[in-house]
Amino acid sequence: MKHLMTKPLLFLVPLVVLSSGCIQQIAVSTVADIVHDGFGGIMEESDLEFAGQALPGNLKLLEVMLKSDPENTRILLLLSEGYSSYSLGFVEDHDHARARAFYLRASGYGLRAVKQNDALAAAMAGPADSLRRVLQESGKDHIAALFWTAFGLGSYMNLSLSDPDALAELPRVEAIMEYVAKEDSAFYHGGADIFLGTLYGSRPRMLGGDTDRARGHFERAMRINGGTFLLTYVYYARSVALQTLNEALFDELLLKVDNTSVDVRPEIRLPNAIAKEKARALRAFKADYF
Repeated sequence: MKHLMTKPLLFLVPLVVLSSGCIQQIAVSTVADIVHDGFGGIMEESDLEFAGQALPGNLKLLEVMLKSDPENTRILLLLSEGYSSYSLGFVEDHDHARARAFYLRASGYGLRAVKQNDALAAAMAGPADSLRRVLQESGKDHIAALFWTAFGLGSYMNLSLSDPDALAELPRVEAIMEYVAKEDSAFYHGGADIFLGTLYGSRPRMLGGDTDRARGHFERAMRINGGTFLLTYVYYARSVALQTLNEALFDELLLKVDNTSVDVRPEIRLPNAIAKEKARALRAFKADYF
């Protein structure tokens, strides 16, 4: 996981439904452009309850639109980001089963966008080494689709640690996020580095964990986003601080979340409000960790 403009969209639904053929696709594409341009508004919302109630209806509306234009990349990416954001912010801390389902839906939409490139489509079904080679030749046009596909899959895996089939996707997810971190490190506020930092920081060393490497990714992400994307601190605390039992680091990171206003960057009030809620929840279980 921008405000999906409910009233204008609902006003245009009859146009989409009644149109057909090429005209229908033009109508859907026009509405998709409006949604894309207006999606930033939801990111400016600081009221979690309001945002949590608004997102599902708008996501379903996007799915209705997609029926009329199944290859619309813009809609596919909005759905991939939207379902991942909704699951992360409003579902995963309370209902793992529903969160897994939403993350799978998110990754599925992202993958449909990725597969519009034949080489990437073939590579996604193959081994991670082959995928790495294809990624190096793919340029930056597919960064968003790759990121949200990997984010959805990785988040699903994080909630499915006892499922060998889910974990089998980890090498491909890691390859994609390493590629995004290298080719477009600023994408989604340093999101690939945050993901990799969490990945390496939350696993024991015998299972591929590396807290020093994780710290490097988190520090790089903070340089990229200026320390204003507060989820960086939450996942730094949740992974590295807990894995190393570093109580001082844990407290320092969550204090930064507490002391930073959601208005530090108005365009990302919502993820910062989510970060504050996750920080409160994490602190509530501190006694279980230290």
